[in-house]
Amino acid sequence: MTRIVIRGATLPDGRATDILVADGIVAELGSGLSDAKARLIDADGLRVLPGLVDLHTHLREPGFEHSETILTGSRAAAIGGFTAVHAMANTSPVADTAGVVEQVRSLGDAAGYVTVRPVGAVTAGLAGETLAEIGAMALSRAAVRVFSDDGKCVSDALLMRRALEYVKSFGGVVAQHAQEPRLTEGAQLNEGALSSELGLAGWPAVAEEAIIARDALLAEHVGARLHICHLSTAGSVEVVRWAKARGIQVTAEVTPHHLLLTEELARGYDARFKVNPPLRRQEDVEALRAGLADGTIDAIATDHAPHPPEAKDCEWDVAAFGMVGLESALSVVQAALVDTGVLGWEDVARVLSATPAAIGRLEGYDQGVAAGAPAELTLIDPSASRVFSTRDLHGRSVNSPYLATTLPGRVVATIHRGYETVRDGELVEENEVAQRATESREEHRG
Repeated sequence: MTRIVIRGATLPDGRATDILVADGIVAELGSGLSDAKARLIDADGLRVLPGLVDLHTHLREPGFEHSETILTGSRAAAIGGFTAVHAMANTSPVADTAGVVEQVRSLGDAAGYVTVRPVGAVTAGLAGETLAEIGAMALSRAAVRVFSDDGKCVSDALLMRRALEYVKSFGGVVAQHAQEPRLTEGAQLNEGALSSELGLAGWPAVAEEAIIARDALLAEHVGARLHICHLSTAGSVEVVRWAKARGIQVTAEVTPHHLLLTEELARGYDARFKVNPPLRRQEDVEALRAGLADGTIDAIATDHAPHPPEAKDCEWDVAAFGMVGLESALSVVQAALVDTGVLGWEDVARVLSATPAAIGRLEGYDQGVAAGAPAELTLIDPSASRVFSTRDLHGRSVNSPYLATTLPGRVVATIHRGYETVRDGELVEENEVAQRATESREEHRG
């Protein structure tokens, strides 16, 4: 197994330390650590975080490999500092059976850049009519614990209740795409003065907030876990805060783009800024930041949504919804939250690693950067800055809203299961990563 000594890294709490990685775990923390057989990483000036975990990634495979594959999406995740991602179910075929989720898990394992945890569909074919094979997916080798029709809302209240009852039996969670479909028919942009000015159909905040309130009450009635995807409005923050005060088992995520960007970017009809849910007002951005800071919002998730050029380089009203976000997430979090004093690096470790891992029932991330913990680590240079460009994108799609934007921070190294997937700011070659992944699996079986 790979052995690594990380010298002089700064922990999330600000303490400096050396770190010895051996046999896939953090073997030791201290000063003056050395190992003649280990690769040395000089981490002077670098922050070390527990490997980032994304609860909300669209890897597109199977079925939409022209936009992304599990391999290319995993590479994008690694360069962004992620060591685990949860792959959404809106593929073709839909991830609504044990066979499909096992295929996704296997392809992720073979690629080796990150742990790929499939998200199972709530309803068969994402059609919203009958439940998918929830139990079979939970019992499969993929061990699915998160279920979502993301991209579509489970709008039928009875079906949502049944899904919550089902996942409760094995500690799973339903991750709801909160969008009342009748209130958002033809919607293109946040409903308000700007949507009227631009002549675009409005997307009212209440369409999100009403579903969150309904499902929180259903979760309370059933006694099950509910997770809210991509929270985007000030009202939604208040609803989640109310639900938590009642003791309801609800968690929520927010995307980096909803923490930084506003609806004003739509003025140029540039479809890179068309996303579901839409970019909202500055007041919403501020409320989301405050909700994250006070714990109302539990996690940051990218909602990485790759699309081919023809789906974005077109008129706004026919363009696809979505943005790529894995490679830029940590930089945007630094810009929106750390550099503005909203969060510290310990908070970043919580909302981008420990808490999303706990929500997804991903083991090992609760220990942080500590002796005996799995060697899932991210080294970043927070003093660096760059003009973000397509050279920074390592997936198959380039529909990023940050192109030509100066962003802070740079991922210098990503360590997954004790081996490097990013080295000196560059992706490690596919063959080497695949070989290390195979060795890791064999060692684990042994």
